[in-house]
Amino acid sequence: MNIDVEDFLSQSGIRRETLTVWIEKAWITPAHGVTCVELTEVDVARAYLVRDLSDDLGVNEEGIDVALHLLDQIHGLRRLLAQLRGEIKGG
Repeated sequence: MNIDVEDFLSQSGIRRETLTVWIEKAWITPAHGVTCVELTEVDVARAYLVRDLSDDLGVNEEGIDVALHLLDQIHGLRRLLAQLRGEIKGG
């Protein structure tokens, strides 16, 4: 489900400028629709994670890059395993 930028900012607790920077760094990767940026609840959760890593844990930008990259790899592997499990069960 897509949410608009104002709702995203309200839910995530970050400023518009911060969102712009995080999108430039690819920490938040919204879909780009015809007329606007399309954000989802997943993007809100990712914003919470970035904020927690930065503010609460004191992780620097390079550390956040690494953490998000590893997290993305884990999710990719989970999707692949689910697909393989489905093929095995169906085959």
